[in-house]
This record gives sequence, structure tokens and C-alpha cells, in this order.
Amino acid sequence: YVVAMLRQLFGHPPEKGFTLAKQVDKDGRVIVLTTTKEHAELKRDQIHAFGADRLLARSKGSMSASIEPEASTG
Repeated sequence: YVVAMLRQLFGHPPEKGFTLAKQVDKDGRVIVLTTTKEHAELKRDQIHAFGADRLLARSKGSMSASIEPEASTG
């Protein structure tokens, strides 16, 4: 589900999607894109609209997503 969503919404190849899925499973969050605020809002809304994992009966809805300012590098 996560790999498919990342591929469909962000164009990430399966290998990168799998790496990001492992990170979100381990850490509870992952950065999938750094972009403008407007584009980030669009992508956040697309994640929220993606829907539940149809293969997982306990899945109640879409993944969560949030927007944060890019971390300063010094």
C-alpha cells in the first residue's frame, strides 16, 4: 500500500518506495518530498484522499501526512 501510494502520487520507483516504507514503519514518519508550500499542501491532500488499504481489514482510512518547514542546515 505505501509503496503503491508513493509511486502513484510521487513517482518514486518501487525500490525507493520500499526504503521509505521501511523508514516510516521504523520511525513512524518519513520525508517524502521537499517542495514549495503550495505543492506540499496538494501532495498532503492527495495522501489524505488516497484511501484505506483495501488489503488490510483493520485499515480505517488513509495514511496521515503533515507539512513542516525545511530544516535549517546551519
